[in-house]
Amino acid sequence: MGKNQYRAERPGTDTYYITTFGCQMNVRDTQTAAGILESMGYLPAADPKEAKVLLYNTCCIRDLAERKAYAAIGMAREIKAKNGGMVGVFGCMTQQTGAAQELMRRMPFIDFAFGTHQLHRLPEFIHAAQEKGRTTLLEEGNPALDFDLPAAYGRPPLAYTNIIHGCNNFCSYCIVPYVRGRETSKPMELILEEARTLMDQGFSEITLLGQNVNSYGNDWGKPQFAKLLRELDAIGVPRIRFMTSHPKDLSDEVIAAMAECSHVAKQIHLPVQSGSSRVLRRMNRKYTRGDYLCLVEKLRAAMPQVGITTDLIVGFPGESETDFADTLSLCETVRFDAAFTFNFSKRKGTAAFDMEGEVAKEVMTQRITTLIDTIKSISTKTYQGLVGTEQTVLIEGESSRDSSCYTGRIDRGITVNFPKGHGVVGDFVPVTITHAKANTLFGQER
Repeated sequence: MGKNQYRAERPGTDTYYITTFGCQMNVRDTQTAAGILESMGYLPAADPKEAKVLLYNTCCIRDLAERKAYAAIGMAREIKAKNGGMVGVFGCMTQQTGAAQELMRRMPFIDFAFGTHQLHRLPEFIHAAQEKGRTTLLEEGNPALDFDLPAAYGRPPLAYTNIIHGCNNFCSYCIVPYVRGRETSKPMELILEEARTLMDQGFSEITLLGQNVNSYGNDWGKPQFAKLLRELDAIGVPRIRFMTSHPKDLSDEVIAAMAECSHVAKQIHLPVQSGSSRVLRRMNRKYTRGDYLCLVEKLRAAMPQVGITTDLIVGFPGESETDFADTLSLCETVRFDAAFTFNFSKRKGTAAFDMEGEVAKEVMTQRITTLIDTIKSISTKTYQGLVGTEQTVLIEGESSRDSSCYTGRIDRGITVNFPKGHGVVGDFVPVTITHAKANTLFGQER
């Protein structure tokens, strides 16, 4: 694609607005879409009602995500009727077999829809819709083409970059491998070049993204993630984070790189999904409860103050009370800083869709409430234990609740709010933690 082959009808005047659902990788894809649109001459709109091009970046990891997307897209009908704009839908939801066609059948006001591998053709889709009418394209494409596209990163200090697309794991509950494709790693030299550019633009923290960052380089024949961390540390990226890590691929080399590289945050998001080895086997996670606990021991031996967060699924088919009790006891043993908790959601096309042993909704509701309460109790004690300590905080911006305060995160990823002092957005400042509440620390800049 010639990057400026297609232009906005009124460059410098026409506007766009993108609504994003799902994970940080979708956020990064939205930044790429925004970068492409701005290279065509479109400007970002503050309000979707003012946009010439309305885009929706969708998610299908759970049924709720799809329902939210459908509801939001439905509201575009009225906006389009008033301003004569264009509506496009892309992302994981539209990559599912037949989903884009069904979406456009149900919502004929949509001008174009495409999947996860065709973002580089966005200008072409817009042009085709203008010239020929409605368009749907779901070719497999080459994900590697996405790696060298422009991006609108937003304001410093936080930036995200995808280092690997796709997933090869095929967990029995997960739709991602079917809609994101196989793992394809971004060339290391492109990542380092992007990191240098981001630092020049004033970004203080870069988060490396992938469905499984630990698989980075596997498609070249050898894992390269530990090497990548060391290379980024060596060029001086002020703070480096990454997500997500699959436990089966978390190597001793990666743990060593985390511990030894001063710019790599001592935080890891390590989804366990269940504390029961029996359930993990049915999930096709390829590790046991014992394997996971061994990784936690290694992480804490190398980095005593490491922050560990996780994902947990409640109500997977066949989950018994004993299995659920195993999940609760694992949480107590690991003492996660935080956890994202979800009820099991059937995804058509996955191995778990037809599994026997469906857990009743009322049982799932009861279990997830118990799990959330358990996690909250654990994290509250952890946060209280940080009161009186001094932490290095990257100032990310003003607190949304109090304009006289800044908000940021400590090295292990916990949010801190504190009164404005000498530091400004993008600075790393020493903050003494004075008190703690659920999910948040409070402090005073030293």
